[in-house]
Amino acid sequence: MRNNHPENNASKQVDSGSFAPTRRQALFGLAAAGAASGFALNASREANAQSAAQAHVVIAGAGAGGLTAASQLSRRMPNARITIIDRQERHYFQPGYTLVGSGVWNEGQVIDSTERFLPRNVDWVRADIAEFDPDGDRVVTSTGQEIAYDYLVVATGLHLDYEAVEGMERSLIGSNGIASIYAGPAEAAASWQLMEAFIESGGQGHFGRPASEMKCAGAPLKFALLTEDRLTTRGRRSGAELYYHAHNQGLFAVPPVNDKVKEIFDDRGIAARWEHVIHAIDPGNRRVTYRTPDGLTEFDYDFIHLIPPMRAPDAVVDSPLGWQDGPYAADSWLEVDMYTMQHRRYPNIFGIGDINGVPKGKTAASVKWQAPVAVANLIDMIEGREMSARYNGYTSCPLVTRVGTAMLVEFDYDNNLTPSFPFIDPLTESWISWVIEEKALKPTYHAMLRGYA
Repeated sequence: MRNNHPENNASKQVDSGSFAPTRRQALFGLAAAGAASGFALNASREANAQSAAQAHVVIAGAGAGGLTAASQLSRRMPNARITIIDRQERHYFQPGYTLVGSGVWNEGQVIDSTERFLPRNVDWVRADIAEFDPDGDRVVTSTGQEIAYDYLVVATGLHLDYEAVEGMERSLIGSNGIASIYAGPAEAAASWQLMEAFIESGGQGHFGRPASEMKCAGAPLKFALLTEDRLTTRGRRSGAELYYHAHNQGLFAVPPVNDKVKEIFDDRGIAARWEHVIHAIDPGNRRVTYRTPDGLTEFDYDFIHLIPPMRAPDAVVDSPLGWQDGPYAADSWLEVDMYTMQHRRYPNIFGIGDINGVPKGKTAASVKWQAPVAVANLIDMIEGREMSARYNGYTSCPLVTRVGTAMLVEFDYDNNLTPSFPFIDPLTESWISWVIEEKALKPTYHAMLRGYA
């Protein structure tokens, strides 16, 4: 896609401290780093002997976490029986929803087939999980089938609870000024159509996030910034007021990133309203209500990006698998050890991805690092060894700031910035980070699903 901002053209070098590479140098560096990373992963697999165990491993969910686990387990446990349970025939590249919602991609670019990423030696049960019975080491599917397991990997993803917002339901997305990229490819495409209409009409645009744990907490910021960018490049910025409703006193959990995003918002005229959590919406009158420390407050809107509260799926909520107390109990997030991915009360169960009740990790980048930890520790357990792998909370957010620029933000449980590329400053808006988001993430994601990244 053509870069509409002259200041971000190809000849500009990246401000990244002592090393500012040219485009050719940067792309060579990215390719070399990617190749080195892939070699290290392959060498690690060869160093870990395969398990001869004939255990039955059931994987609940065929999203990013489930497919990645299936690929890795099928290679490392060739004698095991591996069953994956999910009714979804299509696989969605969810990190691309923001690009669909801002008109960079079309919805077909984020749709694939589940079958394409399933290893041939994995049994696929096309049904939902209706019941988890960890005391009986079995699950029950939506078709009534009972499936026993020796080991279980829970990778169900999460539930988008649109109905928790009074007056809201998923079917409203794409009408009455209500956008929401999280619901799926069609809804993301409908959100782009609404953004285009808002660009032409102007008025008040509202953005924000729920107070619950959520997947890809950077996406609400991206969508607000991309809306502002689209308004600016069309010459319509003066006709719109943009407001971001933060659920607390910050915009991003990592302090230096929070400061940088605040600076960008200030520079681009996006007003932040602190401690505003969406409570209700009146689509017909285009009014939205927020909870604040001082009570409920209402605003008119012309365009709103509505992100619902998120929680565990019903089958997990109705099971004993969720946290029993603490900050993750209310939404029934899976009670796993934050470092080993093993369930804290059911040792033959491991969790991967959005369902996990851990301080960070509801991104595809987190799955890339959680899955090999869960698989390695599961095999260690089968073989009677101490669990050897640990997850440090790594997550990544290519924080798009315009069409053509982004910040590659990577961090761990302790909010330490953990950049993968020495020539990319995580707090600098650059075209290199945009290339990673727009060109490199999808191939890397597909390699992850096949167990190669």
